[in-house]
Amino acid sequence: MTQFSTSTRQRRGHLYGAALLASLLLAGCSAEWLNRQPAQEIAQRTKPPGSVYVGWRVFQERCASCHGTDATGTINAPNLLPRMKDIGPRRFAGLVLQRYDWTQPPTQATTPGAARETQVEVIMQRKDAPLTMPAWQGEPVVSAQIMDLYAYLAARSEGTQGPGRPQP
Repeated sequence: MTQFSTSTRQRRGHLYGAALLASLLLAGCSAEWLNRQPAQEIAQRTKPPGSVYVGWRVFQERCASCHGTDATGTINAPNLLPRMKDIGPRRFAGLVLQRYDWTQPPTQATTPGAARETQVEVIMQRKDAPLTMPAWQGEPVVSAQIMDLYAYLAARSEGTQGPGRPQP
């Protein structure tokens, strides 16, 4: 009977050890599952700065009439999606706010005051072709939401935002 008791005790010991090991493993998993903050911080850092939804609204208001409602281009303006793949937020802001014609030298790209307003008006009414987009630095809505505009176009370019209205 002593031998049976020893065998039973060994089995119980193994069962208790396995149960303890399983509970420790599960506790480690639940602690990892509950601690999502580092993963969320990393995901947030990899997103483009700005709000995709606000950028979509600015795009619809200021850019869609030339570039199309989904930024895929029209007869009057190019598809922006392939162009967005190669530029980061800083370059995007510089191109849109200060000069947009990538072939024009930077010293000739800025149009002062009334001449710029005339250029914007001509472009908006499509009186001239081919179009050269003006610098939008003096436009308060575009200037204030330039990173939102970038976020929308970058999301469209990367395929993380489909055509149409994004979720707010």
